[in-house]
Amino acid sequence: MLGIVVVVVIIAVIGFVIIGSYNRLVALNQKADQSFADIDVQLKQRNDLIPNLVETVKGYASHESGTLEAVTAARAAAAGATTVNEKVAADNMMTGALGRLFAVSEAYPDLKANTNFLELQRELSDIENKLAAARRFFNNAVAEFNAVRAQFPTVLIAGMFGFGADKPFFAVDATERATMNAAPPTVKF
Repeated sequence: MLGIVVVVVIIAVIGFVIIGSYNRLVALNQKADQSFADIDVQLKQRNDLIPNLVETVKGYASHESGTLEAVTAARAAAAGATTVNEKVAADNMMTGALGRLFAVSEAYPDLKANTNFLELQRELSDIENKLAAARRFFNNAVAEFNAVRAQFPTVLIAGMFGFGADKPFFAVDATERATMNAAPPTVKF
């Protein structure tokens, strides 16, 4: 009789460990997916603003077609991205293209003074701030998921129930990293 009780207790403990680990993985996976959906919302808002911004800049700097085409191409890439990795790459492409677009605007004083351009620039800046916060939240959720997935005994449960490879992070791309590592600008008064 004691042997049966011990076996039942061991099976119950193993069952609780499996169920607890599975539920934790599901919850963390959902948290990471939900945080990525928040990023998607911000990216859509940014992509919706791009045509208005391009049209405004086009009116003042029509011969900057290369920069405008880069922004348009980045927007198309962002709209066509379906996987997390594609969206991360498209986001990096868009950030670079918008940086070049705003750098071009520095050469056109009339454009810089245009209220429509200033409003679009302010809205984009607001969205970029929200995106940065959403990326941090996503990266935290992914880090927690990846850490729990790799811990014992969850690593065994993750393999059994198909919680595959680590989720990717939003990270600074190589171009931006090179810019960040460059010498700081000299400020003179």
